[in-house]
Amino acid sequence: MRVIAWLGAAAVSLVATMPAWAQDRNVESRGDIIVVSVTGRATPLEDLPAAVTVLVPLETERAGIVDVRGLERLVPSFQGTSGQSDAVGTFLSIRGITTASDNPGFEPAVGVYIDGVLRSRAGAALGDLPQLEHIELLRGPQGTLFGRNTTAGAISVFTVPPEFDWGGYGEVRFGNYNLFAAQTGLTGPVSDSVALRIDAGRRRRDGYVTDPNADRAFNDVDRWSLRGQALVESGAFRLRLIGDYSESDEQCCGVAIVSRGDFADAIDAIAAGQGLVDVYDGPASDRVQPASPARGYGERVRDGGVSSQVDWDLGDASLTTITAWRDWRVLRDQDVDYSGADRAYREDYRVRLRDFTQEVRLNGKAWDGRLDWLVGGFFLDQRLRHRDTIRLGADADAFVDAALGGQLAAPPPDGIGVPAQFYGSYPVPSLDQVGAALQGIAPLPSGSVPLFGQLLWLQSPALQAAAPPGSALFAYLNSPLAGSAEGQGNSGNRYHVDTRAFALFTHNIIALNDSVSLTLGMRWNRETKRLDARVLNDTAGCDFFTGADPRAAIYRDAIRAADPGLFEGLFLLACNPAVNSEFNGAYSDRRGESRLSGTARLAWRADPGLLLYAAYSRGTKSGGYNLDQSGFDSVVLGGDGAQARDLAFDSEHVDAWEVGAKVAPAPGVTINLAGYVMDIADAQDVVFTGRNFSVLNVAGKTAKGIEAEAMLRPARALSLRLGYAWMDSRYDGDNDFAGTPLAGMAGERVLNQPAHVATVAADWQPELGGGLHGLFHIDARYQSAVEIDGYDRLAGRGVVRNPGYALVNARIGIGGVDGTWQAALFVENLTDQYYHVTGLSVPEQPGAYAGFPGPPRFWGVTLRAGF
Repeated sequence: MRVIAWLGAAAVSLVATMPAWAQDRNVESRGDIIVVSVTGRATPLEDLPAAVTVLVPLETERAGIVDVRGLERLVPSFQGTSGQSDAVGTFLSIRGITTASDNPGFEPAVGVYIDGVLRSRAGAALGDLPQLEHIELLRGPQGTLFGRNTTAGAISVFTVPPEFDWGGYGEVRFGNYNLFAAQTGLTGPVSDSVALRIDAGRRRRDGYVTDPNADRAFNDVDRWSLRGQALVESGAFRLRLIGDYSESDEQCCGVAIVSRGDFADAIDAIAAGQGLVDVYDGPASDRVQPASPARGYGERVRDGGVSSQVDWDLGDASLTTITAWRDWRVLRDQDVDYSGADRAYREDYRVRLRDFTQEVRLNGKAWDGRLDWLVGGFFLDQRLRHRDTIRLGADADAFVDAALGGQLAAPPPDGIGVPAQFYGSYPVPSLDQVGAALQGIAPLPSGSVPLFGQLLWLQSPALQAAAPPGSALFAYLNSPLAGSAEGQGNSGNRYHVDTRAFALFTHNIIALNDSVSLTLGMRWNRETKRLDARVLNDTAGCDFFTGADPRAAIYRDAIRAADPGLFEGLFLLACNPAVNSEFNGAYSDRRGESRLSGTARLAWRADPGLLLYAAYSRGTKSGGYNLDQSGFDSVVLGGDGAQARDLAFDSEHVDAWEVGAKVAPAPGVTINLAGYVMDIADAQDVVFTGRNFSVLNVAGKTAKGIEAEAMLRPARALSLRLGYAWMDSRYDGDNDFAGTPLAGMAGERVLNQPAHVATVAADWQPELGGGLHGLFHIDARYQSAVEIDGYDRLAGRGVVRNPGYALVNARIGIGGVDGTWQAALFVENLTDQYYHVTGLSVPEQPGAYAGFPGPPRFWGVTLRAGF
């Protein structure tokens, strides 16, 4: 007999015995039909003409999923990665589409909603998951119902509400790397119509990326959360109030050096002179990242908010309103050169995002139930405040001199065979000694390095005539330049972006006959963004390149005449765009856009066990501002100067076509298939040009693929979830990337997006007798090779890459059949597989690449009890 199981997931609904205290209140063990909320109303999953995966608590808990990134363990076409920061450097990808920026000015391609409330940046959704009812993961553009349009998909997290029966639970975990985690909760009634619930959690774990220069490790965990709820039910009226707050104070994120780069040997000497390790030369799998002892990777996050949801049955229609206010704050530090040398760092980098959202939906039926209509509206008022603080360290000038000296000391044509320096970090030989060395008469005194001005003067008759010995210019050329002092750089870069968005939408399901339905949805969105920015740098090293000193102007012209490429390199070292005082000033801009999006879906119930569908969807992701001064154009390098429009980027659009089938050939067997093509126009890409970060609206990308998902119950106590995804996400071949960092990438795959992913999860829960049951769980994710960074089209490989690999997690335990207690041993990354989560080209170090290492093997024990 087929019955509707309200809010569940197939794999777990097939398990006959569940711990009662953890059981979804709306999952029936005998049910094999799942009801979801992705259309704004209760819809059986098997009748939904869309690609949706539903997970419930037992699945996520047994797979060791603690935040939304971990969903990739069970969903093959989803990927969650974190780079330079958990808070602002997390990317969520569905079907190979993501937001390619760790800048807070960019909105995500994958929307995340918790109890219907938007988390407007991926990092704002990375807190430990609260107690769950279920999770719905929607694949493909969401351009109709959800609060913010998205181009890749959406994740909806539904938490357990208060109950009118008393209940509670407690859980503790201990493990390697000094893991300690605890969760607890209590719920119950205070009257016949009011129930309350409170949940709290705490998690700590040591880091796994070690620093050889200090007794510390990066990538640790230290966080806590508190969540309270109230539920009021009175006849046709239901009100749910939620308040939550969480904090984390962690060290994130360390890297593993994959390629040391051209400057590594030269700048090793800086750290060695201080008894430190500079650029680690061991294998990336060591998970070792030297850092300056004076700098760290502290990342502190504060996240809180309140929300209310009203559901009111009006008879012929139902009304839902969701009102929410959220405040998310990030404070972080970063050793941005990823070495033991104190070149540059971030200090008190801040992001604050305050959102007020209001959503209203009215739903009903007409035409004798053949039309299921829905209309609604959404409003967002967002205040984004960002303070960037890249500053130069104590070794900044020595870094420039070491890099310059190492480059020039190379034999021709790469160098001139003689080192040079700008700032006098090393002993300076006399002009006669430099001249003798150039002629091969006598070597330079040990440890001494000529000034760059000395080399220019000796090799340029014109400069000798302009600067005869004894002149002020001669003395200038033969004296070290004034460099930058420690702590100089950004002294007050502030960016304010205010966003207001208003949307009207409708989503209607028309039953054309008993077996065919047509879904039509449309959304109109109007949005404005206002940028106000102040850039203030006190980088003294920039004065030589941007100042009005006539001696510096002659010196600069002489360098340009000798080697224009060398001049640009010197400028980028001494006056990096991230701290360039040329950009000082106030900037304002305003942009507005109105967009239509929507969907059309045709579904045919061919027989009770087979649904076929075809769908078209259009989604958009709004444009905005790249909040990074390095996006400005430098006059020194031939640009037109810093202007607010340099930071602007346009909206992204996706047109998606999908066909699918949902098959239930026998009791206990469900198979979902989907094939899709997605055309992405004006895709938002942030790329490193070698001198700054530039925003590109790529004219065209295409993502296509096939997805298969199966949920099986071969025996009463055994359930299986299987998944496979083939994804081909690449830049269109007719893109014109000439003169951009993407030159040569036309027609190539988007980096760090695997072509093949397969997942499997198996649960066996046998009865052992004596009131006990066992638990045996294993899950695995295999993904094919990916190129991550430093891609060489001719070689077809990247410097940072992952070969194909699998991650395996397992759990074994025992518990009471009444579900009041359970004890289990768990292991994550059973084989201790090393892999890069993502990677980057190390700034200012040509040829240097780093990967962000995946976690090692974690293991431990979990103890739980409840009533």
